[in-house]
Amino acid sequence: MGDVHHFTYGLVTPGVAYALSVMGSVLGLICTARLRTATTNGQRWWWLSLAAFALGGTGIWAMHFMAMLGFTVSGTLIRYDMLRTLISALTAVVVVGLGIYIAGFGRTSAPRILIGGLLTGVGVAGMHYTGMFAMNMDGVVHYDQGLVVASVVIAVVAATVALYFTVKLSRPLAIAGAAVLMGVAVCGMHYTGMAAMSVELTHPTLTVPGATASTLLVPIGILVLLVIGGLIYAIGAAPSQEDLAARAYLDKIQAAREEAAAATAAAEAGAQQRGTLRRPTAVPPRNR
Repeated sequence: MGDVHHFTYGLVTPGVAYALSVMGSVLGLICTARLRTATTNGQRWWWLSLAAFALGGTGIWAMHFMAMLGFTVSGTLIRYDMLRTLISALTAVVVVGLGIYIAGFGRTSAPRILIGGLLTGVGVAGMHYTGMFAMNMDGVVHYDQGLVVASVVIAVVAATVALYFTVKLSRPLAIAGAAVLMGVAVCGMHYTGMAAMSVELTHPTLTVPGATASTLLVPIGILVLLVIGGLIYAIGAAPSQEDLAARAYLDKIQAAREEAAAATAAAEAGAQQRGTLRRPTAVPPRNR
């Protein structure tokens, strides 16, 4: 059996992974708060898509990939299959979007949150093991079934709690606190799944097919930064609930002023017309 190392670079990879999870959770919760106040279906789908990329793409998948960078096995190289890696990323975004749709569209209820959490949690676990299946090495991977089940349970519970947060929270402090807890849950699920893994080495080969972690780090890192930057820009550019309320209040005041001005103008016009009708006709003087 090969020696499995999850923290090859110390606390760097888990620290960055946790930070990505918290960042994605914060942005995702803000997007779902905007989704709840959206007034059109187009706006709702827009914020749903952004929330799926924030939570699924950054908070879950990017965290997973960063944590995997610290994973090594003594006696073999590790390479990544590009297609399976891409499938794992798309899976994370799609299942999170599906969960938010089930829990957040229409009337919110406990059964909808539970169903959405179950589907999302199983999907996130599937994403995790798809990402692990994307690893190529000179060895056969074995899993501890108990830890695998535990990781799936953690994923379902974490997803359910996350969906509850997405339909309930809107205040900044509450969102920040929830994001910290969600980061702990996502990282806990990942490392529980990784702890279930053991590797039986086979005969070494000259080459292991696939891309190296360092090769994927730059493009994925740039993509994650672009996604985070785009999310921050979209959130900052869109009016908040307070902005919309203030705009509606000002519009109401402006409409009242215009109505009052119109009423005043109508009253003045009526007064002038009545004055013209009541004015006596001048009588010319008589000639003596």
